Amino acid sequence: MKVAFEFKFARRKNGVRLCLFFMLLSGSIIVNAQKKITITGTVTDTLNAPIASVSIGQEKSGTAGTTTDANGRFIIDVEPGTILGFSFIGFEPYAYRVPNAPQQNLSIVLRQKVIAAGEEVVVTALGRKQIKESIVGSVSTIKPENLKIPASNLTNALVGQVAGVIGFQSSGQPGLDNSDFFIRGVTTFGYRADPMILIDNIEVGKDDLARLNVNDLESFTILKDASATTLYGARGANGVILVTTKSGKTGKAILNIVLENTVSTPTDRIKLADPITYMNMYNEATVTRDPMMPAPFSADKIHYTGLTLQNAPAGNRYVYPAVDWLNLLFRDRTFTQRANMNVSGGSDLSHYFISGSYSNDNGILKDHPDNNFKTNLKFTTYQLRTNVDFNLTKSTQLSAQLWGLFNEYSGPLTNNASFSTDLYDMATHTSPVLFPAYYEPDSANLLTQHILFGNAYGSSANSVGYLNPYAQLLRGFKKFSNSRMTATLRLNQKLDFIVRGLSFDGFVNVNRYAYFDNTMAYNPFYYTIPVGGYNIGSNRYVLQWINSLSSGNAFAGGIGAGGNGSAATEYLVYSPGKKDATAYVHFQGRLDYSKRLGDHDIGATLNIIRMQRLEANGIDPVTSQPSLPYALPYRNLNFAGEASYAFRSKYFLRFNFAYNGSERFDVNNRYGFFPTIGASWIVSKEKFWQDGLSDIISSLKLRSSIGYSGNDQIGSQRFFYLSDVNLAGGNPASFGIGNGYSRPGVTIRNYQNSQVTWERGLRFNGAVEATFFRSLDLIAEYWKERRSNILQQRLIPSSEGLEAGVFTNVGEVESNGWDLTLNYNKSFSKDLTVAYMSNFTYSQAVYNNYEEPAYLSEPWRRKTGSIVGQPFGYIAERLFVDDKEAATSPVQNFGGQKPKGGDIKYRDVNGDGQITIADMVPIGLPTTPQISYGFGASAKYRSFDLGFRFQGNARTTFMIDARGISPFVIPADGVPGQAQVLQAVADDYWSEDNQNIYAFYPRLGTDANIITNNLQPSTWWLRKGDFLRLKLVELGYTLSPAIARRARITNLRIYVNGSNLFLLSNFKLWDAEQKNGFTYPLQKTYNLGLNVTF
Repeated sequence: MKVAFEFKFARRKNGVRLCLFFMLLSGSIIVNAQKKITITGTVTDTLNAPIASVSIGQEKSGTAGTTTDANGRFIIDVEPGTILGFSFIGFEPYAYRVPNAPQQNLSIVLRQKVIAAGEEVVVTALGRKQIKESIVGSVSTIKPENLKIPASNLTNALVGQVAGVIGFQSSGQPGLDNSDFFIRGVTTFGYRADPMILIDNIEVGKDDLARLNVNDLESFTILKDASATTLYGARGANGVILVTTKSGKTGKAILNIVLENTVSTPTDRIKLADPITYMNMYNEATVTRDPMMPAPFSADKIHYTGLTLQNAPAGNRYVYPAVDWLNLLFRDRTFTQRANMNVSGGSDLSHYFISGSYSNDNGILKDHPDNNFKTNLKFTTYQLRTNVDFNLTKSTQLSAQLWGLFNEYSGPLTNNASFSTDLYDMATHTSPVLFPAYYEPDSANLLTQHILFGNAYGSSANSVGYLNPYAQLLRGFKKFSNSRMTATLRLNQKLDFIVRGLSFDGFVNVNRYAYFDNTMAYNPFYYTIPVGGYNIGSNRYVLQWINSLSSGNAFAGGIGAGGNGSAATEYLVYSPGKKDATAYVHFQGRLDYSKRLGDHDIGATLNIIRMQRLEANGIDPVTSQPSLPYALPYRNLNFAGEASYAFRSKYFLRFNFAYNGSERFDVNNRYGFFPTIGASWIVSKEKFWQDGLSDIISSLKLRSSIGYSGNDQIGSQRFFYLSDVNLAGGNPASFGIGNGYSRPGVTIRNYQNSQVTWERGLRFNGAVEATFFRSLDLIAEYWKERRSNILQQRLIPSSEGLEAGVFTNVGEVESNGWDLTLNYNKSFSKDLTVAYMSNFTYSQAVYNNYEEPAYLSEPWRRKTGSIVGQPFGYIAERLFVDDKEAATSPVQNFGGQKPKGGDIKYRDVNGDGQITIADMVPIGLPTTPQISYGFGASAKYRSFDLGFRFQGNARTTFMIDARGISPFVIPADGVPGQAQVLQAVADDYWSEDNQNIYAFYPRLGTDANIITNNLQPSTWWLRKGDFLRLKLVELGYTLSPAIARRARITNLRIYVNGSNLFLLSNFKLWDAEQKNGFTYPLQKTYNLGLNVTF
């Protein structure tokens, strides 16, 4: 009223004054509207810990302004009087009114929400984000920072991190060091038991997951029960691993750099006896089986070899070799480098995340200075990733994702089709005293350009008798390169203009995989000292070239391109290898609907997935030859849906279904319907709970689900409803005389069966989730599954005249287990925070039905009722006391050899007086552990952080390779060599002087045929594979915000960590997790890392 009065008064007095008044007023308004002030400050929690990525914007308009950096700092220009909103997941929003004057070093404190755990957002099936408390299925998450270990293989960080995952690592070789892992164990004996793996909703393989850089990950989710996996249909029957990579956020560009350098060394090595012990035991092994045989090694040979070991002047390491093959081929340690650089940011219109990664893993093999190429293993990975989101409108978002993965491998030639180096096996199965690795040139070879590799004669002249591991290392190399390129275009459209709460999300993905390999090799020159070629007086020798001819060789062909028996060459020969390319096209479209009606929440999802895979070579996995059925496109179609209901955010009900189509089955069995239902109840939200128990048990949730899953990955045959008939398959028939007349025969590889259908699983899950004193979280789950329709070959009498097996769905497995998780988080002050984590997984699967003979009189031979994966073998009672007992016991006639005192005595289970296959029974436990567990703790005090994690497996057994550890015999692969003596064998074996019927190793022998009795699968070689490993220890220091600000960086952290630092196990011969000690050893690593953010 006062303003109006003054206005009227001014108009009456003077029109000119009125005009001036309006001019001044409007000018003031314009000036005030354009003037902004700068606000700077820091956002922290109630313990004064900075919070990064807090969204800051004008509250009423919803306009995004900026985000806090890694140290919680922000700067923003706004008009006075503006209300700024501060928001971050898990914290209460905060509103701040901007004053008229600029503000420096403003302190904003955000408080955690009371039920932050329940409101946690979790990525679930199809990439949907759900509030954790609304989930009724079994869904576990791993924070990406917990997957950071000093290794380039992500799969080696999974086991022991989360309940429900069971696995182990078998090899430490770079590029081939993936862990085998299973979600809730192995629940089928069918064709495929491993989980489905998706990266940004695109199905990939284990190798792709292994090479992911953890710095690119936003979330890592594991879907375990039917309710959680049904939307993926038949592809998710064995569980699902769902990985989401990072996207950009609104704010200025953030550059993050991670650099790591790692030293690795074997966790354990086989301990071998010295060469003198080797020769003495070789003599004993010869005589103990046939006293009339002369000792292979003379006293002079043993004496002078001892002088060689002592480096005495009278010793000669070329004439009396004592080769430490392991030390000659393998170094003690190696170095690995890793780097990642990513930049992210965005505005209201678009967000971006761009990343590049590099890792270089080196092996522990040695190089030779005379070679012009490297022989050590090297595995290099390059990755490029770009994720860009465009906000086309307020309701439309378009996203583009590009990912390129490039792997390159180089390593020594191998004695197998894969790239798994067998040099470790060779080094432990080659005599240390038969010949040296190489010779120094004699007078006739002073100008020789090639290496003079040592060897010995074979069965004839000009033939090479044995394998020289050193020559195998140096004579060439194999390479492979593979790459995966993926491009995804995704559209997210809100459809509120049609129905409020309706939205569409869909994408198209094109994926290309390419592979090729080749070898470069020369044929080594092998030499020996012939009889009379050594003058002991002058200590000089004369060499004889063994493989001067390419014919008549005992070991012709040999290993890889050009073997020990091939004529020697001084040049590398190039041999092209496998070339392959695979193209994938993936389409997914999804409709989501959600609506809240008072206390009621309803939701629905409909989804369709169509995938196609086309392989360039069309290789039949059984014959490894091109085949028409496998050259045709592979196609899968999945239609799935979900309906959900919630009442007062306390009671949740969810129904899922999948309707799958598979080209592998006949039209009448091509489609399968797999429904599930789940429910949960948050008991702690009830009034009776909040009134009396919430102070102790602050949160309590019960949930359960039951449903079906399907699996079409049940065998190698492409189309089960088609027979595989070859009209020119061999076995020709000839007619007439002279030139005659011949027609090819017909062969049948597979018979059609139109009744073959889906492997089907009925799965139940029940769980309790509780939080005690707001800091101790417990999750306990019990699950059970019956997997039926497992494909098996039927037992059909040979009198039927069938040429191939007939397969149908007859197998059945029943499995059950427990998942337990216990986590503790507590902040004792603004400076000190501690955390504890532990998890436990138990899984057991039993054959309910297995196609096998009835075994009415020998029920112990049945697999039905035994544990899936449990080996069968003989029960070893002890060693025979003497030859008399061996002769009067039930007949053991393995390999036509009669046992003697000190050989293994087996139990005659059926009492028929002889040991045969009918006496084999289930022994031990599966090689896949039934129990996996992990526990660890971390603490952060001011700028320092310290953490550790243990991981272990239990209830697992494995067979020691009896032939592999048997001294002097040729290995099972047939490569000529004489196995060395393990120190454990030398310390405790049966002999005439040590007639211990429970000795570690039975009576010696020099030939596998002679000791066949002792090589049978039995409890004698069965060992527990239980272990507990210190998986990770890490110490880090983060630069204080004040110092970082002066250095013009956002954040800097330096850290040291180590993995696989020690192992506790009753098994001592080698690393118990590896099970096979004659392969490339697992690695212990020590790492130094630097993480800088700008």
